[in-house]
Amino acid sequence: MVRISSRRLQAGFAAATIVFALAGCASGKWGFPYKAPVQQGNWVTSEQVALLQTGMTREQVRFALGSPTLTSVLHADRWDFPYYYKPGYGKSQERKFTVWFKDDKLVRWQGDEQPDLQPFQLANQDVKRSEAENRQTLEDAQRAKSEDEKVRGNVTVTPPAPTNSSTPGAIPVPGSSSPTPL
Repeated sequence: MVRISSRRLQAGFAAATIVFALAGCASGKWGFPYKAPVQQGNWVTSEQVALLQTGMTREQVRFALGSPTLTSVLHADRWDFPYYYKPGYGKSQERKFTVWFKDDKLVRWQGDEQPDLQPFQLANQDVKRSEAENRQTLEDAQRAKSEDEKVRGNVTVTPPAPTNSSTPGAIPVPGSSSPTPL
């Protein structure tokens, strides 16, 4: 019989523990260490851009797009609306949108293609999609149950008739003598 010393056993367990701990830390999937997402700038949607018309005042543009993120003293006729998002893990997003004024009237605008929805609208859309998937799953389960009942037919199962027995767990027969508690 081979005998292993307790020191070797302890050293083996310690080495295995260290290997597993380091293997767990190596994966970015677990989010260790935590990296907070960074969101900066204005989220401008395509719907907001569609509201723009040449000749609008600065106040009207501010109402349509929100306050500009960048304004310059040297370029007072230009407003910039940059947007930057870097999730904790993953690819960053960057969009730019600029409007130009002349005599306090909007003359032109230019920028990257803007999203259709605001972040909170995207989240609501995901919730609605999830609810629709749950509803579909429930409908599928009900359909499968009704098809299963059709296949089985209307078979009724009758419980076994009670017997006059003194077997523990037997169903008592009404009117028969039953044991009385002490």
